[in-house]
Amino acid sequence: MASKDPERLSEELEILDRADVDTLLEKPVEKPSSPHAAFYVAAWIAFSSGTILYNKWILDTLGFRYPVILTTWHMAFATIMTQIMAHSTTLLDQRHSVKMTPRVYIKAIMPVGFFFSLSLICGNKAYLYLSVAFIQMLKATNPVVVLTFTWTFGIAPFSKPTLLKVLVIVLGVVIASYGEIHFNLTGFLYQAGATCFEAMRLVLIERLLNSAQYKMDPIVSLYYYAPICALMNGIVALAVEVPVISSADIWRVGVGNLIANASVAFMLNVSLVLLIGKTSSLVLTLCGVLKDILLVTASILLFASPVTGTQFFGYSIALAGLIYYKLGGETIRQQVASGLRAWAEFGERRPRTRHAVILASGVGVLLLLLRMTGPPIVLWAGMQPQRKGVM
Repeated sequence: MASKDPERLSEELEILDRADVDTLLEKPVEKPSSPHAAFYVAAWIAFSSGTILYNKWILDTLGFRYPVILTTWHMAFATIMTQIMAHSTTLLDQRHSVKMTPRVYIKAIMPVGFFFSLSLICGNKAYLYLSVAFIQMLKATNPVVVLTFTWTFGIAPFSKPTLLKVLVIVLGVVIASYGEIHFNLTGFLYQAGATCFEAMRLVLIERLLNSAQYKMDPIVSLYYYAPICALMNGIVALAVEVPVISSADIWRVGVGNLIANASVAFMLNVSLVLLIGKTSSLVLTLCGVLKDILLVTASILLFASPVTGTQFFGYSIALAGLIYYKLGGETIRQQVASGLRAWAEFGERRPRTRHAVILASGVGVLLLLLRMTGPPIVLWAGMQPQRKGVM
């Protein structure tokens, strides 16, 4: 067999090489699969609920009745972690687009951080006096207070239809408060203060940092607010709680518990950043409502918090008003119709599974009602709070 000319052979090989390269370029590159949006939803609900329940357990059950020190520790931990993440990950790269100057920090970040600090202190103080379930019911008024402040400061025009919507929320919370068995005025005032300070923080963000150059996601916000909050909380802690705390109080809770608690609180902000990038505002609203319902249920089951039928009735009104206020009637009708169609299709595909879901839901509701009306049943003895005459 005659041998090919070396020059011709080289040209043929070059053509084949080009063909291989073109084939590789045309072949779609498989991207690494990212977790489903449901994963981020579950993570956010878990960390959000976990932070609240963990704080309640440390402050009330373990008897570590120093909420200002606890919030100072959370903010100090967040300061350290955001600094580490800023130099080792891309999650904080958005900070480079924020035109932060010393003047902006003093005139905008510090006032916002001041009210953020006060909301954290009052919010944690409330856990010393009120149950998690009742606090979640009171938190339903957050949008009402924010709206009132925006009207007061002229950020948004007054709207009578909107006022009627939020009055439904207020009515529900009033009914829920009336039905609270262990109502404590001190705790109620602390939670009211936390709500007002948080609303003021949000209004200041809207007023002082409204331009596009100052838009920040939750973790970048934490990067800027955590140091000033740690400083402010630390000053209050030095004046109020440090003189009376002892090393025995810290060792009773455990250093590991304190680190784990701060980690869960920090991961709440990380999970929120990831969730915002994967879901819509509709899903965020519904996830918030679901989280509140789960927290009330967890408070009943874990802490034996008594919740009356009057409270459930009032809270149901408040949640319905909250959903209607945030989504609007048309969106609710569309989502309900879509949900009913999906439920019917699911029943046609998997009738047995649908029957099982209905049965399990009915049993769950029955057990919850029995839990509410029957004698206290503590799932874990360690969850029972230590009373020290503060309540």
